[in-house]
Amino acid sequence: MQGEPDLVELYILSAPTQAQGKLREIRKAIRSAAPDASEIISYQMPTLYFHGNLVYFAGYEKHIGFYPGANGISEFEKELGEYKHAKGSVQFPLDKPLPISLIKRIVKFRVAENSLKASRPRKRKP
Repeated sequence: MQGEPDLVELYILSAPTQAQGKLREIRKAIRSAAPDASEIISYQMPTLYFHGNLVYFAGYEKHIGFYPGANGISEFEKELGEYKHAKGSVQFPLDKPLPISLIKRIVKFRVAENSLKASRPRKRKP
């Protein structure tokens, strides 16, 4: 709606100054890989939603946190090897270029994963 504040942009403006440019860069990459996803704030972070939460991202003093979930990390673990990562998260240092191509591939993987999950019939409880 016209005139409503862009909550993700407000989040970016409240992030550490040194992270703001990279936050805009990762936002643009994620949006281009998931154009049908909607943006929300969840767990106090920008989140893309498409048949469920797709990915989250956040800005910190020394890195960008990217949260594609456990499958998003395990599927690309070899390529994420140079970055600090855990079961469902990865840290991209602010002093290095963001791996935009990799981020887009992870987001597209998550779109496919959520689409498949949404297309399955739901199990009903007896």
